[in-house]
Amino acid sequence: MIRKITFGLFVCTLTAQAMDLTRATVVTREPGKPAQVLVEEVEKRTGVRWPVAAQAPDSGPVVRIERGSGPAEGFSIGTEGNIVTVRGNDARGALFGVGRLLRALQMRRQSVALSDPLNVTSAPETRVRGHQLGYRPKTNSYDGWTLAMWEQYIRDLAVFGTNAVELIPPRSDDDADSPHFPLPQIEMMAGMSKICDAYGIDVWIWYPALDKDYGDPKTVEFAIAEWGDVFKRLPRIDAVMVPGGDPGATRPKLLMPLLEKQKANLRKFHPKAQMWMSPQSFSPDWLAEFFGILKQEPAWLDGIVHGPQVRDSLPRLRQLVPKRYPIRNYPDITHSRQCQFPVPDWDPAFSVTEARETINPRPTDMARIFRQDNPHTVGFITYSEGCNDDVNKTVWSALGWNSKADVAGALREYARYFIHPDFADGFAQGLAALERNWRGPALANGDIYSTLQQFQSMERAATPPTLLNWRFQQGLYRAYYDAYVRARLIDETHAEERAMDLLRAAPSTGALTALKRAQQTLERSVVERAAPDWRARVFELAEALYQSIRMQLSVARYKAIAVGRGANLDTIDYPLNSRPWLIQQFDAIRAIDTEAGRQTRIAEIADWTNPGPGGFYDDLGNPGRQPHLVRGAENGVYATSLALLGAPRSSFSLAETLFDAPLRMRYTELDPATQYKVRVVYGMEQPGAQLKLVAGDKYEVHPLIKKELRPMEFDIPREATAGGDITLTWTQAPGSRGSGRGTQVAEVWLMRK
Repeated sequence: MIRKITFGLFVCTLTAQAMDLTRATVVTREPGKPAQVLVEEVEKRTGVRWPVAAQAPDSGPVVRIERGSGPAEGFSIGTEGNIVTVRGNDARGALFGVGRLLRALQMRRQSVALSDPLNVTSAPETRVRGHQLGYRPKTNSYDGWTLAMWEQYIRDLAVFGTNAVELIPPRSDDDADSPHFPLPQIEMMAGMSKICDAYGIDVWIWYPALDKDYGDPKTVEFAIAEWGDVFKRLPRIDAVMVPGGDPGATRPKLLMPLLEKQKANLRKFHPKAQMWMSPQSFSPDWLAEFFGILKQEPAWLDGIVHGPQVRDSLPRLRQLVPKRYPIRNYPDITHSRQCQFPVPDWDPAFSVTEARETINPRPTDMARIFRQDNPHTVGFITYSEGCNDDVNKTVWSALGWNSKADVAGALREYARYFIHPDFADGFAQGLAALERNWRGPALANGDIYSTLQQFQSMERAATPPTLLNWRFQQGLYRAYYDAYVRARLIDETHAEERAMDLLRAAPSTGALTALKRAQQTLERSVVERAAPDWRARVFELAEALYQSIRMQLSVARYKAIAVGRGANLDTIDYPLNSRPWLIQQFDAIRAIDTEAGRQTRIAEIADWTNPGPGGFYDDLGNPGRQPHLVRGAENGVYATSLALLGAPRSSFSLAETLFDAPLRMRYTELDPATQYKVRVVYGMEQPGAQLKLVAGDKYEVHPLIKKELRPMEFDIPREATAGGDITLTWTQAPGSRGSGRGTQVAEVWLMRK
C-alpha cells in the first residue's frame, strides 16, 4: 500500500515496508553538527553507535548526508533500497533534515528502524522560529542548567526546526545571583552563544533599558560601556531586542536615540547584527510619540517586536508600522494567568494551586494563537521562563515550519522522539488530555480522572530510562496534580455546602452551636485529606524533576525564587473553599454579645450569594456562574490572587479586561417598574486601579473610585432599566502604562431595592 500526503510545503510518500537501520553507516563528506547530532541521538536512545565514513561500505544500510539545492534551510529526504539520503540546501537545512529523520525513526534498545520509506521535500514557511532561554534567577529551572544541559536543549529545539535563541544579559529585573547558578551569568551567556554558533542558530539578546534617565549623558555613557562589555564577550550576536517596558520605562524620544547609539556600539563587535525594539507598556501618549518617530523611518532600526503589554493588536501594529520594518512576534507561551494568553475558563481551583507558571501543555490554544498572529509577522521568538512550556515550544516550532501541520501529529513526533516509540500515541493523547483538564468547571470534568488513569498505565509500563525522563515526569506531575486538586475540590465544596446548611439551621440550634458544627465540618476536610496517595506521588515527582531538570517546584525544598514563580508544590493544599474567611467570621461572630446579633451576622454569611427575589448573582471568576458576562475579544480573561484569605472564595477569582477595554454585563427581562441596585466586589489583583461604572452607556452609577475588598452597593437610575434590560459597563482610568490589568470584577449582584 502506498499513500501520498501533501501539507503545503511538505510532501510525504509512505509505504507499509519497514527499513532496518540498526547496522547503518553514516556517510558524509562534510562531517559536522548534522552527522554528530544524528549519531549521538540514535546512540542515546538505542545503545547503537553508527560509524561515520566518507564512503559507503560494500554492504549494509547507509544514511547519507549531502548538500542539496533549494530554499534556505530546506532539505529533502529520500529512501531507496537500504539507503536513506538527507540533502540539506545549506548547513541549517542539513541539521533540520537530520532532525526530521530522527523524528521519524523508531528507536528502541539495540534497534533502529524506519517504519515506512520516507520521501520528503520541505522548507520553512516562517523566517524566524525561536525561543527565549533566559539564564536568570527568576526562571523556574533554567538557572540550574549547566552548559551541557543547555546544549542538549538547544539541540532538541533544533530537531524540531528552531533557528533562533534569545538570551538575557546579566543585568535585568532579576536578583543578582541564584543559589542554583553553576556559572556566573556572563560566562554562561557567552557559552550559550558559542553553542548556538556551533549549531548555526541565530543569537538574539533581550536587552531591557533599565536606567532611570537616558536624558543624562552620563547615564548614556554608562549604558554604552555596560552593553559593550556584554557584546564583546559573546562570540555570536545576530540581533538585539530592547523592550519598551516590562521592565524599563523610558519614553520613546529618549529611548530611540539610546538605541541608535547602542546599534553603533553593537556593530563594533558584530558588524552585521541588527537592532529591534518593542513598544511594550507604552501609554497612548508614548505610543503616539513612538509612531511619530517611526514615520521618519530611522535607518538604524531593523525591526519591531509585538509582545505582552503592547496596547495595539498585531494586525493594528502592522498597519501603523512603516512597511520597511518587519515585525517579529514575542508571544507569552509560559504563563497560564495574569498574562497575554491566559487559560480560558480556567477553574479557580487550578488557578490558585497550580498558578501562573505551572507545567502547561496547551497545544490547541498555541495553534490558535499562532495561526491568528503569524501572518502579520516574519516569525517569532517566544517568551519563556522555564521548561514548563516545553510542549508549547515544540508546537510553535512545528507550526513555524509548516503552518498547516497537524498538531496531533506534532505531539506524536514529540512523544516518539523524546519519550519512546511505544508511547507515541498514548503520551501524545495524554498531553492533549492535560489541556482538556483545564476546560471549564473542574467539578463537572470527570475526564480529569481518566487522564490520570492514562498516565498511570504508561507509568506502569515504562522502563527505568523512561521513568527518569524529565518530559515524562512532567506529564505525570500534571496528571497527578490535576486529579488531586479535583478530589480535594469535591471534598471541600461538599464540606462548605454542609457548613452552610448548618449555619442556616442556627435559628433552631442556636448560633454558637451552629458555628461549632460548621467549623468542625470545614476542618474535617483538612484533617482527613482527600486522595493522600495522589498527593504523595506529586511530591515524589517534584523531587524527581528537581534531580532531572532542576525544576524548582518549592521555595523551601528546592530554593525557588518565589512561590509565584512556578513553586506550586507550596500551594498544592491552598484552600479551595471559603474556610479561612469563614473561620475568621466565626471568631468575630462569637465576640458579638447578643444572640440576635450573632443570628443576623450568620444569616448574612449563609445568604452571601443570594440576590433576593427577582435578583441576579454572578461569580465572575467561576466559568460556571457568570451568565451575564458579555464575552468577546476583550472579555473573558481570568486572573486570581493568592493573597485574599480574608475574603470568600468567590471574591478571589475574577474577570478582567486589559488597558482601556470595557468589561460588560448584560441583563434582560427586568421589571421596568422596579428600582434596582448593584452590589459589587472588585478584584484586588491590581489594588491601585480606579474603576468607573456606567449603566446603559450613559447613566453614571459611580465615578472613578478606588477599589476596596468588600461588597459595595450603588443605586441604578430607574431610567437605565425602563426598557426591561440593562448593560453595566466598567472601565478603568484611561491611558495607563504597564500591564494594563486593572478592570477586574469578582462578584456582581443586581437586586431589587
